[in-house]
Amino acid sequence: MPVNNSFKWSNIAGIIVGSAILSFGMNYFNIANGLAEGGIAGVSLLLKYVTGWSPAWTSLLMNIPLLFIGWKMLGKTSLIYTITGMLSVSLFLWLFAEFALPLEDSLLASLYAGGVVGLGFGIVFRFEGMTEGTDIIAKLMQKHYGWSIARTIFMLDFIILLFSLLFLDLNRTMYTLVALLVGARVIDFMLEGSNGAKAAFIITNRPQETASAIMNEMSRGITYLEGKGGYSGKQREVIYCIVSRKETIRLKKLVTREDPLAFVTFSDVKEVIGNGFPNG
Repeated sequence: MPVNNSFKWSNIAGIIVGSAILSFGMNYFNIANGLAEGGIAGVSLLLKYVTGWSPAWTSLLMNIPLLFIGWKMLGKTSLIYTITGMLSVSLFLWLFAEFALPLEDSLLASLYAGGVVGLGFGIVFRFEGMTEGTDIIAKLMQKHYGWSIARTIFMLDFIILLFSLLFLDLNRTMYTLVALLVGARVIDFMLEGSNGAKAAFIITNRPQETASAIMNEMSRGITYLEGKGGYSGKQREVIYCIVSRKETIRLKKLVTREDPLAFVTFSDVKEVIGNGFPNG
């Protein structure tokens, strides 16, 4: 199968690592403590609790039809990444089948499960991979409707969680919900938080000097925005710039040095693509 130029072996490696982490977490925390999971993985865990069937095989068998449904929309490179993820998860679920950590504290177990499994999923998504059919749906919702991957996955997981009430008691179902919430937050952080930055709006009586200091001392670009004082009615330039989270303290000190009376606001930026940032 020919592969386009976007194919990267580093992505394959990342998908395998992420699959190993999430599979370990499912065995070590979810299965060991009787917790369910979302997506196809959740259905496979329910089947294990009811029938004793290995989730390594049931998850793979359930994913195959969804893979055929989505393969035309995935493209050749994404198809390879997805197949890699699905096979890797099944393999590692089998390899880690004997790893288990039963905990007396169910809340602690759910936090561990959500953190580890969410980390694994986040790494897989970070390297453009998918591990199951519900991931395909999440990717399509992000592409066509701009929905957060974590949001879509959580909605699908919640539906499966309601279904799990037929097989699990209410306590385990609620602790599974906690794990899913934690996992969704970890996935969002892996996809967006690590690239997060701060957008700064700076209103100062010394815009030229402040802008020059930012560009020369922090090597960050700035944009001038036209502003007008609501009380004074005077026109003034507003400086807009993006800095990494760790640079916010430095920017505050720099602006205060140039103009102690400057007014600065910061807002969260989930992802930045451009010169001077990781994806630039």
